[in-house]
Amino acid sequence: MKTTMEKSGQVQRKWYIIDATGKSVGRVAAAAASILRGKEKVTYTPHVDCGDHVIVLNCDKAVFTGNKLLQKNYYRHTGWIGGLKTVSAKDMMEKNADRAMYLAIKGMLPATTIGRSALTRLRVYKGSEHNHQAQMPEVWTRDIK
Repeated sequence: MKTTMEKSGQVQRKWYIIDATGKSVGRVAAAAASILRGKEKVTYTPHVDCGDHVIVLNCDKAVFTGNKLLQKNYYRHTGWIGGLKTVSAKDMMEKNADRAMYLAIKGMLPATTIGRSALTRLRVYKGSEHNHQAQMPEVWTRDIK
């Protein structure tokens, strides 16, 4: 049997839509990260960026399980002394639900050049409207629990 290795010029990229309505933020993020990385393809090659484009819709309707909504915090630093900023998950979901989903997906991708280039193929929207109809995206039909 012959093993073939995908090359960067041979990659065929598709567009997928994931609807996050009523689904856990982490489960949606794991599915999106797997698609962005290309692990759902038969031609997956670890050292080649062979993932697809992902559109995540209805991020404001995604849910956190357990007590994460009250206990989870998002941190960022301004770069100045004492500049640590903290936002709770509840406030993040009310104001920037798309940012919370983006950070969840970013955390599930590798911190390498492949992960950073995969993150450029991610589009996250609060509502159900997007402007990527020209790319003819397919709805992700595999079950996200």
